Amino acid sequence: MGSNDQATGKAASRLIDQRIVDLGDWRGETLARMRALILEADPGMTEEWKWMGTPVWSHGGIVCTGESYKKAVKLTFAKGAMLPDPSGLFNSSLEGNTRRAIDLHEGVKVDARAFKALVKAAVALNSLPAKKPRPATKSPAKPAAPKSKTVRKKNSGS
Repeated sequence: MGSNDQATGKAASRLIDQRIVDLGDWRGETLARMRALILEADPGMTEEWKWMGTPVWSHGGIVCTGESYKKAVKLTFAKGAMLPDPSGLFNSSLEGNTRRAIDLHEGVKVDARAFKALVKAAVALNSLPAKKPRPATKSPAKPAAPKSKTVRKKNSGS
């Protein structure tokens, strides 16, 4: 299976394991630590491998992704803008109205309790029923009144 393929379950978990090993530095350690917290927060979490090699954790929808860059490990929460973040963990992708991310740099320690609360909140949000379209609130348009015809009588000149 190439890194461009998608996988779920055990196959995805093996690919994530391999990514952690391949990183071989603080980024691998950070990704492994955050992955453990994600799985502790929700044992029902599904691991996936998508989008040309991105670890994804989902439960009822995407919870977060784990990307690794040269100077950061980024955990992007798909619906982060709708999640409570009283500890201020979100520090990246703050400008949008959907996603939020946590950029972790070398040596940074994350508040495990706050992070797990964020994961649990994301799972809870994914479990909410989808909003059904609301019926239109405008009353239907009234039919136009028939135009009255004006009949003009010709003057007979009398």
